[in-house]
Amino acid sequence: MAMQSVLDDTKTFLEHLGTKEEPFGVYYADIKPEKAVGPKVGVPISRDQEDQGKLDMQEVFKTFSCVMCNVWLARKQHRAAFISAEEYGCIGGVYYCSMMKPPLAFIEHYVGTGINGTPIHGERYMPGRESVRNFLTKVNPRQAPAKYCIFKPLSLFTNDEQPEFVIFFARPEVLTGLFIQTVFTTGDVDCVASPFGAGCTNMLAWPLYYQQQGLEKAVLGGFDPSARKCMKPDELTFTVPLSLYRKMLAALPESMFNVDGEWKNIRKKIARSAKAWGEEE
Repeated sequence: MAMQSVLDDTKTFLEHLGTKEEPFGVYYADIKPEKAVGPKVGVPISRDQEDQGKLDMQEVFKTFSCVMCNVWLARKQHRAAFISAEEYGCIGGVYYCSMMKPPLAFIEHYVGTGINGTPIHGERYMPGRESVRNFLTKVNPRQAPAKYCIFKPLSLFTNDEQPEFVIFFARPEVLTGLFIQTVFTTGDVDCVASPFGAGCTNMLAWPLYYQQQGLEKAVLGGFDPSARKCMKPDELTFTVPLSLYRKMLAALPESMFNVDGEWKNIRKKIARSAKAWGEEE
């Protein structure tokens, strides 16, 4: 199925789902798109520098730029967002998007309970360094195959390029459609996973993890408190590998969307939700 076929079938899928926002695709390339949104070049960072005490975290954070927030801007402006090893923005994002290994140990403090005797109280999303370290070790993103990790609207892809993953941003009723279509396509009750992670972890790093395990799984995310400011109220992310997404599109004709069942009632709720949030007249 060429990308144009994917784009055409995606329009049909969006009509079934009752949503107008197209999904994004993520891929790696050595050239970033024009006018792409992304971080500024930061000071060089590495685990070796950190271990040698040569890394000034205050300097590192001067160019802080969140992957989710850049994607949010790209969503609003219908353009691409990117991250690279030099233009990293976030010490977590640069690891989760496969741009730097190993991760900085500072993340273990930052996501956990901080550093005693310092103003760094930690996000307290995990109970301590060991749990964060175990999480980082398990997700273990691959080495990036190209200079840039790029997120962009699916309609901006051509037949000469294709995303590795397709990412939806949706509220629960639309997510219901995505979830059930994934189950209908695979017949697998465990086809959707939702492990702990930062916003970009569930949008990319965990999908990569399952792909490396030889598993076709969708990943539900958006539960990271730090990323919520760059998402609409009530919405979550739903990432699907392109291979599975093609199968989901192919399964549409026989799906619940084409029978007189419960989905018509959910569509009414989707319309009410869009109107309540000022997304529909």
